[in-house]
Amino acid sequence: MMKLAAFAALMGSAAAFAPAQTGKASTALNAFESELGAQPPLGFFDPLGLLDDADQDRFDRLRYVEIKHGRICQLAFLGQIVTRNGIHLSGDIDYAGDSFDSFPNGIAAFFGPDAIPQAGFAQIVA
Repeated sequence: MMKLAAFAALMGSAAAFAPAQTGKASTALNAFESELGAQPPLGFFDPLGLLDDADQDRFDRLRYVEIKHGRICQLAFLGQIVTRNGIHLSGDIDYAGDSFDSFPNGIAAFFGPDAIPQAGFAQIVA
C-alpha cells in the first residue's frame, strides 16, 4: 500500500511538469494553411488580416509583391555596401564633367556641401 501511495505521489508530481494539452487554434484562414511558409506553431500568419476574405488569386498577388519588394531591398542593400566600399560607376554624372565618385556616399550625396545638384535630386525622386 505504501508503494502504491509513493507511486501515485511520484506520478502526480511528474504530471505537474508535463506540458498542458491545448486544443488546436482554429482560424478563418484554413484555406491557406497548406501554403509554403505556413509553419507550426503559428501556421499561416496574417496579423493585419489582409487575406480575411481573399481568394487564391489575391493570395498569389500579395505573395508575388512581397517577393518582388524583398528582392529590391536586397539589391538596395548590396548597392549601399558596394558604394560604401568605394566602388563607383565610371564616367560622368552630368555634362559639367562631375564623375560619380566625386559625390559622397549615403545621405550626404543628397544633403550637404558636396551634394548632387538639385535638378539631379529631382530626377531621382520624380
